[in-house]
Amino acid sequence: MFYYLSELKDLFFALNVFKYITFRAAMAAITPFLLCVVTGPVFIEQFKKRKIREIAKRDDCPDLAKFHEAKEGTPTMGGIFMVGSIIISVLLWANLSNRYIALTLATCLYLAILGYVDDYVKLSRKKKHARGLRAKTKLLWQILLGCFIGSYVYFNPDTSTKLDVPFLKNVVITMGLLYIPFVALIVIGASNAVNLTDGLDGLAIGCVLIVSVTLGVLSYVSGHVKFSEYLFIPFISGAGELTIFCAAIAGASLGFLWFNCHPATIFMGDTGSLALGGCIGVISVFIKKELLLLLLGGVFVIEALSVILQVVSYKTRRKRIFKVSPLHHHLQLCGWHESKIITRFWIVGIVLAVLTLATLKIR
Repeated sequence: MFYYLSELKDLFFALNVFKYITFRAAMAAITPFLLCVVTGPVFIEQFKKRKIREIAKRDDCPDLAKFHEAKEGTPTMGGIFMVGSIIISVLLWANLSNRYIALTLATCLYLAILGYVDDYVKLSRKKKHARGLRAKTKLLWQILLGCFIGSYVYFNPDTSTKLDVPFLKNVVITMGLLYIPFVALIVIGASNAVNLTDGLDGLAIGCVLIVSVTLGVLSYVSGHVKFSEYLFIPFISGAGELTIFCAAIAGASLGFLWFNCHPATIFMGDTGSLALGGCIGVISVFIKKELLLLLLGGVFVIEALSVILQVVSYKTRRKRIFKVSPLHHHLQLCGWHESKIITRFWIVGIVLAVLTLATLKIR
C-alpha cells in the first residue's frame, strides 16, 4: 500500500522514499515484529482460555515423555498471528502488482489454511491421540500447489525452467516440462522439512529467520541489474520485490521467537511451519536458487533426511538408524540438553548461510 505513495512524489518529494526496496524491507521487518510482540500475549491468553494446547505426548516413543511433560498444555497454533503479521506487513509495504509477491502471498495463505485444518483436526480429536490430517491428504494439497507454481513458471514466457548450478559460472540445467514436478517436490520438501524441525523451543523459527534473511539478500541481488551482472547470476526482473517478503518473514520470526524461545510459551503448530516452509521453497524457485536451497536450508534437509532414512531402514530391515527421529529428538535421547541442541543447530544454520552467500563469488 505505501509503495504507491511514491507515485505522488511530484506533490511531495519525500514520498519517493517508499519506492526504495531497502527502506520498505526495513519497515516490512519492523512491522510484523511489533505486531507479534504486541498481539502475542493477547493470542496466548485467548488460546489458553479456549484450551488450544499442545498435545506433547508421543505414544510411539515413551522415552521422550520425560522431555515433553513440561510442554504438555502449552498453547499452540501461534502461526495464526505470526502468518497474519507477515501478510499485513506485505500488504502494507510491498508492490502488490508484482507477480512474485502475489504468488508468494497466495502460497503463504494456502499452506497456512492447510496447516490450520491439520492443527484443528489434531486438537479436536486429542482424546484419540490423533496426529492431524492423513499424510496422503496433506501431500495431495501440497502437490496441487506445487504443480500450480511450477506450471506458472513453465508456461510464463518471462520466467525460466533452467537451474543455476552453484559454484559453477554459466552452467545451467534445462528442465523443461520436468520443472513442474520438480517445483512440486520443492514445495512439499520445504514445507514438511520446516514442520519436522519444529520440535524444540525456537529451533525451527530460529532457522527460518536465518534462511529468510539470506534469501532476502539473494532476492535483492537477483533483481538488481548491476549486481546480477557483476556476480554472474541470472537477472530476474521484479525479483527484488521478494526482499520485502523475506524481510517480513524475518521480522515475524523475531517477534514469534520472543515467545517461542526456551521455555516456550506458545508453539506455531502446522499453521505456521507449513506456511513458512512453503514460502521459503517458492521464493527459492522464483529467484532461481532451487539447488542452493539444499545448502542454505541444510538444517531442514538433515532433519527431513533423518526421518526418511529412519522410515526406510525400519521398513526394509526392521532396524532403526536413530533412537528416534527427527534428529533433534535423537540427540535429546543421547543426552544433549534442549538448549544446546537449539543453539548448535542455529550455529550450523548461520555457517550454511555464510557459505550460501559465498557462492555468489565462488564461481
